[in-house]
Amino acid sequence: MTLTDQHAALEPLVFDPYDYAVQDDPYPVYARLRAEAPLYYNPTHDFWALSRHADIAAAVRDDDTFSNAMGVSLDKSAWNKDAHRVMSFLAMDPPRQVRLRSLVSRAFTPRRVRELEPQVQALADRYLDAALASAPEFDWITEFAGRLPMDVISEMMGVPEADRDEVRRLADLVVHREDGVFDVPAAGMEAALTLVGYYAEMLAQRKRQPTEDLTSALLAAEIDGDRLEDSEIIAFLFLMVVAGNETTTKLLGNALFHLAAHPDQLRHVFADPGDPAPAVSPWIEETLRHDTSSQMVARHLKRDLALHGVVAPAGSKLLLLLGSANRDESVFADPTRFDVHRPKDELGRILSFGGGRHFCLGANLARLEARVALDELVRRVSWFEVDRDRAVRVHSTSVRGFASLPISVVVR
Repeated sequence: MTLTDQHAALEPLVFDPYDYAVQDDPYPVYARLRAEAPLYYNPTHDFWALSRHADIAAAVRDDDTFSNAMGVSLDKSAWNKDAHRVMSFLAMDPPRQVRLRSLVSRAFTPRRVRELEPQVQALADRYLDAALASAPEFDWITEFAGRLPMDVISEMMGVPEADRDEVRRLADLVVHREDGVFDVPAAGMEAALTLVGYYAEMLAQRKRQPTEDLTSALLAAEIDGDRLEDSEIIAFLFLMVVAGNETTTKLLGNALFHLAAHPDQLRHVFADPGDPAPAVSPWIEETLRHDTSSQMVARHLKRDLALHGVVAPAGSKLLLLLGSANRDESVFADPTRFDVHRPKDELGRILSFGGGRHFCLGANLARLEARVALDELVRRVSWFEVDRDRAVRVHSTSVRGFASLPISVVVR
């Protein structure tokens, strides 16, 4: 045991997702949780947490014990039986969850996602053209990664281009947390209400004049005469813009941040601009494992949970620490190392998108956007560096990534 290990062992184990120091680097405390308190209780915020891969992999598939009906957020004001009004089927249990997800899936189909690729490519080209025009230095988030996912989702939903910057600003406010604030701040609540109102008006427009976008497809979705209610469509649109946009932006930022710290791996990924896909796909998957955008989701215990000699009582709020599961030493070799050469069988066990009935419906879209964006970066750029000292993190209990990531590039 090193002196550092001995010192850490003497410190009380405290896991506080609201602590900016934890948000800056949660992984050391995750490691202690897995080793010392795999079923952990925080009395200050009154939640339990699971940190080991096996426990979380089982939990995401156990609807009898772990309920989504109170939502998936740690924040008190978002933890209630009406959480589905903004988080859609993510805040429901079967059979309601099955019905709603099935109806949404009639509109949000794999084919619709695949058919988006030309639009994703065009947007990636557009924003890289503009960003690289100011090369060698630009901000990867503000000039590219913060724009692409929002525009992809907005085009899919039918949000006019003129409104997209404001929609993205509101979505950022919903997830941002100030230091010492233990709930959704007033600005976040106001932003959420504004987004809901915006989508309600957009839905009303589609009723008057249907189009070919996802919003109209959701209005038309039907199974045996059952259709989505307006409130259900609005909630899904809100979920898409907050969860889908934010997490993909963070994935793209995290990908560059971590690869830049490993020059040998960067050279490997950027070696073949003619066929970048074989190297880019493992880069994406390892980013999802090493530093996933969605760090945790909450569950409501429907019955007592007895694990590792500890009992979390029924009715408790419990966090599934996805970011910790992806660093579990029992599953991933040398888990703290970022390694684009990591075996496929390990990458196949990541829990970044959850699992079971609640596996992320937008996983394919996120991977498509990341692949197109990073393929195009490799084709255009032979090298890049990240200005780590000027990088600015987003502070959120659940979403991990950057608000600003200055980079310098060498254009091919």
